[in-house]
Amino acid sequence: MVGLSNLWYLALILLPIIGGIGVFLIPFKKRSLMCIYVEVITVLTSLLSFFILFNRPEGQYKLVTFVEKFSIAFAFDGMGTIFAGLISFLWPLASLYAFEYMKHEVSEHSCKETTFFGFYTMTFGVTLGIASAANLLTMYIFYEMLTLVTVPLIIFSLSREATLATRTYLYYSLGGAAFGFVALIFLSNFGVNLDFSLGGVLNFDAVSDIVKVPSTTLDASHDLPANVLRLIYLFGFFGFGVKTAVWPLSSWLPKAGVAPTPVTALLHAVAVVKSGAFAILRITYFSFGTDVLKGTFAQFVPMAIVIFTIVYGCSQAVRERHFKRRLAYSTVSNLSYILFGALIMSPIGMIGALSHMLFHGVMKICSFFCAGAVITRTGKEYVYELDGLGKTMPKTFAAFTISSFALMGVPGLCGFISKFNLARGAVESGNVLAYIGVGALLVSALLTAIYMLQVVIRAYFPEKGFNVASVERYSDPGWQMLVPFGIFIITMVYFGLFSDGIVELLNKVAMGLF
Repeated sequence: MVGLSNLWYLALILLPIIGGIGVFLIPFKKRSLMCIYVEVITVLTSLLSFFILFNRPEGQYKLVTFVEKFSIAFAFDGMGTIFAGLISFLWPLASLYAFEYMKHEVSEHSCKETTFFGFYTMTFGVTLGIASAANLLTMYIFYEMLTLVTVPLIIFSLSREATLATRTYLYYSLGGAAFGFVALIFLSNFGVNLDFSLGGVLNFDAVSDIVKVPSTTLDASHDLPANVLRLIYLFGFFGFGVKTAVWPLSSWLPKAGVAPTPVTALLHAVAVVKSGAFAILRITYFSFGTDVLKGTFAQFVPMAIVIFTIVYGCSQAVRERHFKRRLAYSTVSNLSYILFGALIMSPIGMIGALSHMLFHGVMKICSFFCAGAVITRTGKEYVYELDGLGKTMPKTFAAFTISSFALMGVPGLCGFISKFNLARGAVESGNVLAYIGVGALLVSALLTAIYMLQVVIRAYFPEKGFNVASVERYSDPGWQMLVPFGIFIITMVYFGLFSDGIVELLNKVAMGLF
């Protein structure tokens, strides 16, 4: 019999989903009432999430069991706790920011805010479903739901550009999910079960290099050469890798920047891309297991692609002149930092991957929110238009400057901690390709300095002869945008200076002790 405490999982997921549906059904007489409603739902969900994370129920909550091995089940292990904590911390701040931003978006495109906030809130619940999934089937179902529930957010403006971007997003996401489904089917046949278990669920015989069928199957002739499963892992990696924008599957992400900034910030910092990275960490460490993958083409091929993506994303960001698309290419690069850590296939590699997943979420959402503030207050969307705005929008560009330094990996800020963990994991691995990855991280740091500081320098130090009067009419946004900025700054500085606690927690997660 399922304990009452396990029903909290269901409440956690359904509260924002039903709450989002309520945005469409409740006839709010004032916009302010709708905003209060959305924020209350979001905050209550986050509070419930943290309550569950600090009081995790024992065992799984199986909602539905179809046949043997196939069930929809929920449980928070260490990795799910980390991801859910990140989501629950950022979402209420993102909603608060969106209340002010969407005034500009609605007035410009004449679209209904209820559509935006309804799906925006529902996405929170779907992403928590991914974080709390106890097995691969559950994660896959919510992973597909995430694609569908974010489509209305990307196409929100109904412009031609938004329509094309949404079509590309669907093609890539559904195609990638099909490859991920292949991995699910093979794991269901050759894994003990589909549950997430650190070390994997395959019965790998290293001596004969085969994967034995589960003991419940009598016919041992179905034993499979391990190389076949390694090839299937590549299917899963690149299938789920679509959402992490790994090259050559990355073109959808810059195009999706046409969506409202609160959407692109969550797409690039939390919900979609981090779900992809989370899924790859899951199948690498908890489904296939590193024993069957490490030291084979299943490690080297994706690692080579990821290393290339790190440099490719930064190079494209340097070339890009559109403010938000430049940040999108930066995301392409930084997501592969996470995958690089995952592919080191060691506890320290997992620590590096998880720390960058956490800290990049804060750094990137802050920089995107700053870009959104500039767009709403000035209408300027290109880097060459930002001259002198640092003096008229000092709070916005102070936040952007700190997030820029953090993304560069400046000591004293959280970005340095995650990059240090990644480099340490690569060096300790003894893998020659991982050493090349360290070089890619250094090149990426240099290119990050170029494309981020170019914005900062133009904002604070415009070219000689610049007409200051041309920007005097602009100012910082209101408190609903500024409050998230302040919290992000505090977070980046705090974890840059006092990271021992979080790194120790991540170490326990990597060792299976939390």
